[in-house]
Amino acid sequence: MDTPVTLPQMLDARERRVQLQQTLLHQYKKPVISFTMNIAGPVKYIPLISRGFHIGLERLECALTAAQLPILEQVIQEEVTGCQGMFVVDGEPTLLKTLCIQLEDEDHLGRLFDLDVLEQAGGLSREQMGFSPRPCLVCGQIGKGCASRRLHSVEELQQVTKQILTQFFAHWDAQQIGNLAGKALMYEVCTTPKPGLVDRHNNGSHRDMDVFTFLDSTAALLPYFQQAVELGQQTAQLPPEQTFQKLRPLGVAAEKAMFRSTGGINTHKGAIFTLGTVCAAVGRLWNVCGALPSPASVCSLCRTMSKQAMETEFQHIFHAPTTRGGQFYRDYGIKGIRGELAAGLPSVMQIALPVLEQELSCGRTIEESGTVSLIHLMAAVQDTNLINRGGLEGQHWTAQQAQTILKEPITMETIANFDQNMIARNLSPGGCADLLAVAYFLHLLSSLER
Repeated sequence: MDTPVTLPQMLDARERRVQLQQTLLHQYKKPVISFTMNIAGPVKYIPLISRGFHIGLERLECALTAAQLPILEQVIQEEVTGCQGMFVVDGEPTLLKTLCIQLEDEDHLGRLFDLDVLEQAGGLSREQMGFSPRPCLVCGQIGKGCASRRLHSVEELQQVTKQILTQFFAHWDAQQIGNLAGKALMYEVCTTPKPGLVDRHNNGSHRDMDVFTFLDSTAALLPYFQQAVELGQQTAQLPPEQTFQKLRPLGVAAEKAMFRSTGGINTHKGAIFTLGTVCAAVGRLWNVCGALPSPASVCSLCRTMSKQAMETEFQHIFHAPTTRGGQFYRDYGIKGIRGELAAGLPSVMQIALPVLEQELSCGRTIEESGTVSLIHLMAAVQDTNLINRGGLEGQHWTAQQAQTILKEPITMETIANFDQNMIARNLSPGGCADLLAVAYFLHLLSSLER
């Protein structure tokens, strides 16, 4: 992919670009915006450069749309000689040039954009428009002196270019992935019906929270999920256990943010622990040029990150349990979500995610698929939230009811009736809900376009 180009290739590409520009100008009698990337050296096209180019395309199209400037035709080409886009725009040339300069000066990534506005009489320069010349990519000096005197080597220019692209996409991807975690939590709470849980129809077995409580909490947690991804990126060269250790203070702060937003109600404590670890694992596996990690690799890394710390916790919990979950481990050997994470989230990989994707492939909606996935989890998972409310008897009753539902063709009416029975018994499978949220996240991650 890192194919160097020769001078004859570059000259030929330049000639073809000029011919295309002239053809478009002659055909439409309207200004043409020529968009290329400022890339030093003989390698003009790699996936990382292409990603930057597509962000530029998106920004340009959004800016033209916002300014109500119609695009009459566009030609996008990606070749070994580089990326280029030609836009015929029905707009006044000086207005277009001002818009293009704003895109070039927007941030560091814009420094790699080369946006020329062409008309029949020629092109418009920044100086003609009263703007300062572009600064040097390496030292920031204004003007073309650095380039004309070759003050910086090709290697320096390439290094700065890679740094600009890598830093931009590290932040960009962390934000996108963090947003997916928030989206997964919103999918989970909005999935209806969900036996015993808060959904769009009722508050389940909960008297202190509703859908809006969960939405408030999700909004408060969005920065945390992005921070978790960024932590994974920043600690990717350290042992996985250290990423998990460094995640704890962020999780504590996230819990405080949750309680502030909900007035002290625990909506997402389990999700902060589980989904936060998953986001950190995605961050460790992040690659600016590569594909997004598979669900299996993410869950496997969660196991590596957390297993040692969880085993240490279980040793302490057994002798001096301080929480209800700790008591369940001491009395019944039930490890709950700690054990689930330390084992690599098997309930997600073997139950929730496969069922979700199978139901989607059969034509169910994302909501219906999530509901069916939840029933499968309730039939198989030892949920400490259920045990806390109804003891082992409540856990066993719930699992038996879910298993019975799965023996027949599943209908939403049957699950709605199950919901009413769960509410009557004051049972709520909150642990299963957290696992469903992780399944939603991994499904969304697999579907994310880069």
